[in-house]
Amino acid sequence: MSRSIDYGNLMHEAMRGLIRKVLTDVAQNGLPGTHHFFITFDTSHPDAELADWLSDRYPGEMTVVMQHWYDKLDVGAEGFAVTLNFGDAPEPLYIPYDAIKTFVDPSVEFGLRFETQGEDEDETAPATPPEILPSRAPAAPKPALEDKAKADDEGKDADIVSLDSFRK
Repeated sequence: MSRSIDYGNLMHEAMRGLIRKVLTDVAQNGLPGTHHFFITFDTSHPDAELADWLSDRYPGEMTVVMQHWYDKLDVGAEGFAVTLNFGDAPEPLYIPYDAIKTFVDPSVEFGLRFETQGEDEDETAPATPPEILPSRAPAAPKPALEDKAKADDEGKDADIVSLDSFRK
């Protein structure tokens, strides 16, 4: 019988441990500076706990934001509980680490994406290692036509000339 090292699952375990450690620090000391988290998780995970109206509204996955208002952050070995505000309605959630699909802290351009194994794939197949993502801030509004030439010129060596200046 051959034996191999399951790097994919080891990476998943290590990255979920990192999330647990970060959340433990936040539970004890609060969010430092401008740090905040976008956490996308599988709402259909058997151990996830959320209000029925939230699971009805988000049947596959949901992204929550921990930034300005959160309460009762309780970090455990298998997941974490937190109360978040949904339209002035505080709702408790329990999110198992295994349910997390992405964890992003855009303030420092850090992110993780966990690839999950499909149901029809072989359960003994190794897990795909988590991917470290560059964080993406919300897209900036597109520059107006007159500013577009300036914006494009900053990123390229070519000269861009607006034809509007030659029209009579």
